[in-house]
Amino acid sequence: MSEQELTTTPILHITERALWDAARERGSYEWSTRGRTLQEEGFIHCSTRAQLPRVAAFLYGSYDGPDELVVLVVDPGKLGVPLKYEAPEPGGEEFPHVYGAIPVGAVVDVEVWTA
Repeated sequence: MSEQELTTTPILHITERALWDAARERGSYEWSTRGRTLQEEGFIHCSTRAQLPRVAAFLYGSYDGPDELVVLVVDPGKLGVPLKYEAPEPGGEEFPHVYGAIPVGAVVDVEVWTA
């Protein structure tokens, strides 16, 4: 991915509606992944559009929670914190990781997840 694509191609984060609603009240989103905060993990796990179905199945395949799942569509140019594409293991597929809280203003759309 080119440098321009890294700053203009939206990244995605799947979460529970209640967590997003709470973030909107605070002004920033600070959950890294299902059950882990940014503070615990050190970054927020995100994905590309192509990676999202696999990530959602891995994290929420057996989800039976009270909230609907939503996908936060994030504009990397509005983050104001570092974004790095990293692989979980050497030579593996790279995923976008946000090193800081996601400002509510960087979320340009919220989609209901229906897998």
